[in-house]
Amino acid sequence: MREAFNIESGKHYVAGHRGMVGAAIVRALQQAGARQIVHKTSNELDLRDSSAVHRFFEAERPDYVFLAAAKVGGIWANSTYPAEFIYDNLQIQNNVIEASRRFGVRKLLFLGSSCIYPKLAPQPLKEEYLMTGPLEPTNEPYAMAKLAGMSMVRAYRQQYGSDFISVLPCNLYGPGDNYHPKQSHVMAALLRKFSEAVRQGSAEVEVWGTGSPLREFMHCDDLASACLFLMEHYSSEEPVNIGTGTEISIRDLAGKIAEATGFQGKLVFNPEYPDGTPRKVMDSTRLMEMGWRAKVDLGLGIRETLGGLSSADF
Repeated sequence: MREAFNIESGKHYVAGHRGMVGAAIVRALQQAGARQIVHKTSNELDLRDSSAVHRFFEAERPDYVFLAAAKVGGIWANSTYPAEFIYDNLQIQNNVIEASRRFGVRKLLFLGSSCIYPKLAPQPLKEEYLMTGPLEPTNEPYAMAKLAGMSMVRAYRQQYGSDFISVLPCNLYGPGDNYHPKQSHVMAALLRKFSEAVRQGSAEVEVWGTGSPLREFMHCDDLASACLFLMEHYSSEEPVNIGTGTEISIRDLAGKIAEATGFQGKLVFNPEYPDGTPRKVMDSTRLMEMGWRAKVDLGLGIRETLGGLSSADF
């Protein structure tokens, strides 16, 4: 089933190339010498349209697919648009995975998410803990869609012999993130809040929740590196966690961002907003035993991300 992953001569399709993860994968492919990288904007190709997706695959015939396209957002967005989160993500992944099988894609990588683990799963999160308990209610529709995508990858390997794999990254940050004030994830939301507070001379910054949840954050370039590594070295129906192995509380993260931005005012934690899962850190033993490690230090990654921001991001 498994063929050599040929970065230079293969034709790569990166679905979701304008998002933070997709853009990082494109950068990684370019740096690794890939000569053929295909991508389309959502205006050019609606991945929810199965006919359009099949026409695209029939015309382009990619060798490798990185399925990074998804509708994503933080707690507020997931709670406000649950129907869109499950419908859009199911449509996108169903269409791309089926078209990949039908038109002979040699290998596909499906990007899941750490949020698909049960809310109260043992920590750190091991791959075998998937689907062993109730999900976090604030993002259940999104998580259910991603679980369905992983199940689809497994089923296609079993029935068709497709060399499709699934990966589960921890919380991500970096250039190209979504900084919408309500729809962003926690890292991007805090980067925006503290940047604006410094620019406006604000005396305090409100942080949603109690600040107690523990999270693991990885720079998107590290994720892209891991994705290329796994495309070359991994072939199994079992998903693979991608994490750093280091966790930080939201309170400490806010303090780190405050320091990086030069904010010297007061941090106000608002417990009226939900915390989400109390603790979420990945057990990335499976990946690390293959020889891969994250390289970007969190403090440095935050400073570099801040340095690349402009008013257009907000």
